Amino acid sequence: MLGNVLVTKQTGPEGRLVSKVLVSLAPKITKELYLAVLLDRACSRPVVMASTEGGVDIEEVAAKTPERIVKEMIDPSLGMMPYQGRKLAAALGLKADLINPATKLLSGVYKTWWECDASLVEINPLCVVEEADGKNALLAVDAKMSLDDNALYRHPNIHAMRDLAEEAPLEIEASKYNLNYIKLDGNIACLVNGAGLAMATMDIVQHYGGSPANFLDVGGGASKEQVTAAFKIILSDANVKGILVNIFGGIMQCDIIASGIVGAVKETQLRLPLVVRLEGNNVEVGKKILKESGLPIVTGESMADAAQKVVRAVAE
Repeated sequence: MLGNVLVTKQTGPEGRLVSKVLVSLAPKITKELYLAVLLDRACSRPVVMASTEGGVDIEEVAAKTPERIVKEMIDPSLGMMPYQGRKLAAALGLKADLINPATKLLSGVYKTWWECDASLVEINPLCVVEEADGKNALLAVDAKMSLDDNALYRHPNIHAMRDLAEEAPLEIEASKYNLNYIKLDGNIACLVNGAGLAMATMDIVQHYGGSPANFLDVGGGASKEQVTAAFKIILSDANVKGILVNIFGGIMQCDIIASGIVGAVKETQLRLPLVVRLEGNNVEVGKKILKESGLPIVTGESMADAAQKVVRAVAE
């Protein structure tokens, strides 16, 4: 496996290079279960999910046999109570000798989720195994955690485990400048301030027949350095054939972002079509800076106008 490219649903079709292999003694598994802790956004509470259908994707279980998924809502002010653990253990069909160990394990998994500021802790499969003495025990055979990036400053010990070899190079570079960047498969790059506006920008590009090349949120107060870094990251993607900048000046001032765009275009010697839509604080000053720059920057009067212009420019 070492040195080969592993392709799974999680890696996508491009796969990931295998650089490490974990070797463990194979236990004698008698039953495979599923366990997870996550945030239920519908009721704004943590939820513990469990199922007797371990070892398969929970999405598949939810689609085919949803009645086999048991959920227990947790009051965050109290934490997970012992009776809730026993209730879940019974729902999983665990026998008397495993009820107390299961309750302790469930409590520990929830505590891990809470104290690590995780968005997800998943054990799949959580197995009932037969030990050498013939007794049953619970064992987490495979597990994963998703962490809230915004809370990592509280967990330097977790942050120290970061493995850059498992991350995309452009996303690593973006993180150095506090930019939120995710590479996509399209050819129209988007540079936007605010995650919601970035999602809407990608949608409208798609709506008018284009294909977004990335999600890139420069945040509410981007500096000239961040904008320049964003352009360099965008231009590192060979698939990019045009760039759409969509900025709403709330916290950010349009004149500052316009100056950053002009500086970035000059520094990177941009040759690709660039469409900029500015709106909000100091927008007229920002548009004047773009117009007087002498650069071939196309301005959009609205999101729709800007999206149509960049799609046309890339198609030509």
